[in-house]
Amino acid sequence: MISLAGRDILKSWNKFVFTGIGLGLLIGVTFSMAGVYRGMVDDAKALLNNSGADLWVVQKETMGPYAESSSIYDDVYRGLLGMAGVARAANITYLTMQVRHGLRDVRSMVVGILPGGPGEPGYLVAGRLITRGHYEAVADIATKFKLGDRIQIRRNEYTVVGLTRRMVSSGGDPMVFIPLKDAQEAQFLKDNDAIVGQRQRTAENPGLNRPGVPGLLDAVLASQSHNPYVNAVLVQIKEGYAPEDVAEPIRRWKHLQVHTRAQMEEILISKMIATSAKQIGMFLVILAIVSAAIVAFIIYTLTLGKIREIAVLKLIGTRNRTIAAMIMQQSIALGIIGFVVGKIVATFLVPIFPRYVLLLPEDTVRGFFVVVIICIAASFLAIRAALKIDPAEAIGA
Repeated sequence: MISLAGRDILKSWNKFVFTGIGLGLLIGVTFSMAGVYRGMVDDAKALLNNSGADLWVVQKETMGPYAESSSIYDDVYRGLLGMAGVARAANITYLTMQVRHGLRDVRSMVVGILPGGPGEPGYLVAGRLITRGHYEAVADIATKFKLGDRIQIRRNEYTVVGLTRRMVSSGGDPMVFIPLKDAQEAQFLKDNDAIVGQRQRTAENPGLNRPGVPGLLDAVLASQSHNPYVNAVLVQIKEGYAPEDVAEPIRRWKHLQVHTRAQMEEILISKMIATSAKQIGMFLVILAIVSAAIVAFIIYTLTLGKIREIAVLKLIGTRNRTIAAMIMQQSIALGIIGFVVGKIVATFLVPIFPRYVLLLPEDTVRGFFVVVIICIAASFLAIRAALKIDPAEAIGA
């Protein structure tokens, strides 16, 4: 039985090889798409891990700085430091924008941090952390920046003093860390014409520029030029405290929204990338159907091409089970060729993708069994046609 299938494969080896390569390309794309989804999940988890936070304190009735806009006063963290169970608390801002380096723009998430506080890069691959209050930056190596590079964020220039790795947003954009005050300015910075226009409108407002109140206008203008907001406060809790036990008093007494690590992970994975996951799932289903159709068509064509041979086998008393097993083995062999080619293709495609692709060994094992099942199912059409062949075909004209 095995020799029959093997000999038939050797007889039509060119069809098997080229069909296996074509099937392998489809399987390679399937592996890559599954890896893209795994990479999206890993990016979301890396974002939370890199923050170093146990709790995210954000604007009330919002889902946090990664999912939607959040704005709270930058002095909130002082009150949080006095709450039971809070070990450390630090302001942070997030702003996705184009960072200019020379003539090149790099889409990045600019993160405003307090040096030494939560949110700072956990490790570096080169250089040092930010030590000055202004105009220094630490960048992820995915930005292609180098130590000493001068990058432009809004109107200011920053010197790259450190490089880190796998510091990315949930969308896969590399992070650029700058001092918090600079980030607050960049997030709400207006152009010069807008600033002049705002000052003129303020000066023309009689309620803000009273003749009998000297210094009022200057105070109002000073308040308008300062940004007192941040996107979130990252909180680290003391050992022995449960996250929810620390979060609940903050919600109750500070009138702010607090998310634990588990809740933030749920927001990122189940809400932010849910649509992308469904799209990838649909593509995987389509690719599986196309792969099954290709295998079924090739095996069916090969079966119809050897009607006389199958009729001879029936005439000499070969059982239907043996003939069905021969066809199924050919289908599985075709799938194995495609699987090997697909795995090789996916491995070489990973570095080319613009965002992180994660290929897990367990996905490879699952993929192998799925390919085998698809090939077995695809062989049924050819088996059905083979079993209908009349042994008289062997002696027919």
